[in-house]
Amino acid sequence: MEEFLLYTVGKLVEHPEEVVITRTETPSRTIYHIAANKSDLPKIIGKGGHTIQALRTLLHASALKKGIRVGLEIIE
Repeated sequence: MEEFLLYTVGKLVEHPEEVVITRTETPSRTIYHIAANKSDLPKIIGKGGHTIQALRTLLHASALKKGIRVGLEIIE
């Protein structure tokens, strides 16, 4: 899933080399954190949060197939 996020977010931003995806494991779910160049954050979030919500939806659908729970957060 990290590869999927890195690929997708990398296509949205102007500085894909600065995108870093980290993962935190908890007993109940896995949380992915996206760190990127400050000027690229609005592109990841999107107008009204639509882009980040779409990423979360795709991530949840993929995780559901694998039977796991996931979360997605942006590090500013």
